[in-house]
This record gives sequence, C-alpha cells and structure tokens, in this order.
Amino acid sequence: MKNDPSAVRFTGTGRCGGIRVSRSFPARFFVFLAVVLTHAPRAGAMDWPSPEARMVRNFGWNDGGRPSLGSSFEGDTPVLAADRGELVFSHREDDTASRLPSPLGAWMALDHEDGLISIYSRYEDPGDIPVPEKAERGSPIARPGISGWSGEKGFYFSLFDRRERRWVNPSMIITALPDTRPPQIQSVLLTNSEGRSFDPARQRTLGQGYWTISVAASDTMLDPGEPPLAPHRIVCSVNGAEIGSLNFETLSIRDGILMVNRNGLVPARRIYAPYPRFEVGELWLTRGQATLEVIAQDIAGNSRGVVFRLVVE
Repeated sequence: MKNDPSAVRFTGTGRCGGIRVSRSFPARFFVFLAVVLTHAPRAGAMDWPSPEARMVRNFGWNDGGRPSLGSSFEGDTPVLAADRGELVFSHREDDTASRLPSPLGAWMALDHEDGLISIYSRYEDPGDIPVPEKAERGSPIARPGISGWSGEKGFYFSLFDRRERRWVNPSMIITALPDTRPPQIQSVLLTNSEGRSFDPARQRTLGQGYWTISVAASDTMLDPGEPPLAPHRIVCSVNGAEIGSLNFETLSIRDGILMVNRNGLVPARRIYAPYPRFEVGELWLTRGQATLEVIAQDIAGNSRGVVFRLVVE
C-alpha cells in the first residue's frame, strides 16, 4: 500500500477557517490559520437556550436534501432566553386561524435590537399561559415538549439576522459546546458531466474532463455514539490549489432563494442535492497525476483530512 498512488492517507488534527486557500500554499496551512482568526473572542455573545439539553441536529445539517436552519435539542430542562429581548411574535400550536399546521409547532421570536432575532420552536404548547413580552438573558421562556414536526421531547433554536437577511449558525455567536472529536469523512465522490460517479477510495484512474466533488462528512462532540452533526467547514484542493471551500456559518436569502457560502454564494438546493453528501467543489482534470485532498473541520477547530492520489487518462 505504501507505493500505491490510490492509497488514502489520513492527516492529523489541525485547524480550519474562513479564508480562501492560496494556490501557493497547501490547504491545511490555511485550515489552521483561519480557525485561529475565526475563534477570536466574540463581543456580546449569547448563551445557549439550554446548557444541559443534548444537541441532536445542528446548523447546516443535510436534512434529506435541505439545510437545517438551526439546532434541535432533546431534554427536559427549561428553554431559556439566549439574550435579553422583546417578544415580536408568538404562535400557539392550536392556533387554527391559518387552517394550516405549522412545522414549528408552538414558537416565539425575540428581537435583540442588534439586528438579530432568536426563534424558539417545537416546545410544549403553553396553552393559556401568556408568553412574556420581554425576556432577560437566561430567563425561562418555555418548556421542552413535542409540537410541530418533532418526534422527541425538546425544542428547536435558530437565529436570523434581519439586516443581512440571513440565517446565522448559533455557534458563530455562542461559545462553542465542548468538542474533542474530529469530524468523520464517510465518503468522497466525483461525478462527471454525464452523471458517471467515481469513488477515489476504490479506483485510482479516471478520465479527463469536468468533475464535481461531493463529500459525506459528520461530526460528534465527545462520544462516537452521539447523534451525527454537520461539520463547520469542508475544504478540498487539487495539487495544493483550493477548488472548493464550503462553510456553514450563514445561509443567506437572495431574491427568495436560500444560498450557501462556497467560495461565494451558491443555491442551497445545489449544495444539498447529493444527499447525504454536500457538493463541495468543481474542477477540470487534465491528463497526468493529481492529488485530491479533502479536509473537514468542526467549530472547535478539530479537523480530519483524506488524500487521494489519482491518475487522469
């Protein structure tokens, strides 16, 4: 296996971040540098709406070909206000004025006067109990429950930046939860313009032409038995030059279309279409040898990479 150009090599732990990879440096160098910049202290950070509930889905997760816009929690602890805010909207699950069921179930939105709105949903319907008009940071505002499109007792939490018209990954604002495990890369797939797929872990030779790269990657925080979460960033490079950097920091709305940041804004439906993978990049391969490297990184800075050595005919 040592001299086999198709062998897969796993890189060590490192750091990844949000800047474009230069053609003159290896991708893993910028993966380290950008996370150092990303994890600078955040002013006015919020708190998680529950310090004890278990996160079972996070921002950016590929949910059947659609992105998760927030984080789902399971547990019995009260739902707390992430920061001081004023109630701008609330909805009871049994409110039938629209005659349409809400996937969010019982939900409320708090305005934090800095452009951010925190949204709490799928909790227990409060019934006749009034929702507080104003909430202090850390004050109980709801009880976890089952409402809307939820199957387990808990709640759903998301953040929306109304000034920039984008959904924000809560981990970009709230201190990251403890995370000591690097992400896992389950598979990498190359697909050509004719729809033919190529698995670089099993094949070493592919044809010259245009290829898209999709990656199945997930993360767990402390234990391998935890529910899988989306990584924070996936970077891929060919021969040391970056050809795709997909990050899950924000999801923007442009002309009514949800957009993901992958070296610029790309429609989310395209990135999430190869469920359960993510479309990470595109490239044109010419005849010769090529080294493909894929790195997945979580918000805590843990990272894992795979390297494939390919022969292009």
